Amino acid sequence: MAAEEDLKSLLRQGIPEDDDSVSVEEDASTDVLHIGVLGAGTMGQGISEVASQAGIDVILIEKDDRSLQESLLGIEDHLDYEISRWSKTESDKKAILSRIHGTVDPTEAQNEPIVIEALPDNLELKKEIFASLDKICHEDTILITNTSTLSITEIAAVTGREDQVIGMHFLYPVSKTPVVEVVRGLKTSDDTFRRTFGFAQQLKKTPVEVFEYPGYVTTRIILPMLNEAMHVLMEGTASAGDIDTAIKLGYNMDHGPLALADQMGLDEVMIWMESLFHELGDLKYRPCPLLRKLVRAGHLGKKTHWGFFRYDKNGHIIPEEDAQ
Repeated sequence: MAAEEDLKSLLRQGIPEDDDSVSVEEDASTDVLHIGVLGAGTMGQGISEVASQAGIDVILIEKDDRSLQESLLGIEDHLDYEISRWSKTESDKKAILSRIHGTVDPTEAQNEPIVIEALPDNLELKKEIFASLDKICHEDTILITNTSTLSITEIAAVTGREDQVIGMHFLYPVSKTPVVEVVRGLKTSDDTFRRTFGFAQQLKKTPVEVFEYPGYVTTRIILPMLNEAMHVLMEGTASAGDIDTAIKLGYNMDHGPLALADQMGLDEVMIWMESLFHELGDLKYRPCPLLRKLVRAGHLGKKTHWGFFRYDKNGHIIPEEDAQ
């Protein structure tokens, strides 16, 4: 909570009185040249990397210097990993990092045509942040939230620009997943949607138009499968490895449901399930007791090296016989 309060305090600073704002209005037919990204966790890092790779300058905003440096190192480490796999070169890394500017001052993004918020799915926090961004950012700036389940309309309602607030649901890992959901709130304008849709294409993503509804498309459909796989494991029907093997090979999927949940982060998966269960009241979204048990134990998946599977320092699953 202290970290969240620090970020809120920074945002409340607003624009300095002597600031000379410049117009950020751009021809919608032209590419976006620069953006702001607020929140440099896993998703913020991925969005920043993808945007920079597309030739866009990024202002990456974090709550304090320590978190910012950790985030920038996280991007660098990911690029080093891609270099080790021969999917990127040292020149690629240098070019991508050169276009990402880190800061702890949110007012540096005040004149960006697009600002993307990439904080955890906490509705009250996002509402406070968007109310502050509305005061800080230029009147033409499009404000985007990266969320899996929350209401765009409710977030937009705290601003004075409800027509310029929209959702972009990037899926993890951002650099590898080719689709992004572009989510309209109740009052999102056609112009805002069109510009955001074009921005997604500029990022080399396949955008899907979504009208706001709890869970949108991808989250709403995938969560019941993840939850059911957890119940199958809890009931002792099959091992985690065999469950994932059956689904991967049986339905031609890249990941089994349990490894996919580990990759998403089990704490995030539980938050999404609880949100949809609260919104829709459907029992298929009630989190499996085994999921709750793992989250309470701090076994959050790949990011803690322990979830339904154990992971080595490179994020690879350790075979069950070696994980004992």
